Amino acid sequence: MTYFALAALELVLLGLLSGLAGTLIVLRRRSFFAVALSHATFPGGVIFAVLGWNLLLGQAVFALLLVLVMTLLARIPGQGRQVASGVVLSLGFALGTLLASLNSGLGVPVEALLVGSPLGVSPGDVLTTAIVLVVTAAVLAVMRRRILFHTFDPVGFAAAGFRAWPVELVVSGAVAAAVVAAMPAVGAILGVAVLIGPAAAARALTSRIERIPPIAALLGVAGGLVGLWASREFGIAAGGSVGLVMTAIFVVSLAIRAIAPRRVLKSA
Repeated sequence: MTYFALAALELVLLGLLSGLAGTLIVLRRRSFFAVALSHATFPGGVIFAVLGWNLLLGQAVFALLLVLVMTLLARIPGQGRQVASGVVLSLGFALGTLLASLNSGLGVPVEALLVGSPLGVSPGDVLTTAIVLVVTAAVLAVMRRRILFHTFDPVGFAAAGFRAWPVELVVSGAVAAAVVAAMPAVGAILGVAVLIGPAAAARALTSRIERIPPIAALLGVAGGLVGLWASREFGIAAGGSVGLVMTAIFVVSLAIRAIAPRRVLKSA
């Protein structure tokens, strides 16, 4: 399979993943959490690169650690998830930058960790994204009712005798897995845009919750492929091209929402 075909397949899988993880991020208002997580996994990639091990594995291990840390910090009275995310973001990115500067002569690919490259993904990266997509779909299929209940009625969820931390752990784990899977193609900076952009656009286009995931997946796949095509046609960076297309899709969706009659959006 050619590098361009691999890139296209990876972006299709990420587009589908945006319909699942991206929808969770948007509906549960976890955008800053996703941004913090994507940047804070930076040290894991640097450490594993220095050791000569797989960067993606290092970021996955660090993401798992950070999810546990953020879950614990968010439970402290007087604190919240946004505060925990901000602390972890600062710590992780600062630590990653420090480690990269200390090991500048060892060939640590800092740029690849930050911005990624769709045209540089390997078959292993594509397989990893496919596994994350399948596992995320399976877990959400089992937990979807409980997640929706907790998302839209946390007081009723607690009153019904359910504990919130299992839902928080599942959601955080799904978001973390998606963020890490997107790293090789679009890096820490653009990865969140690729996941959140389509879901945010879908949220603007429909008021029906059940339609957000398929619309987000469709927009994610289309945006990824259009961005990849534009990068080849105009000789521009593939990651940046995909990020710009995702942003354009979101802006157009907001324009449609502003122009279209409310009854049309309610029936969509």
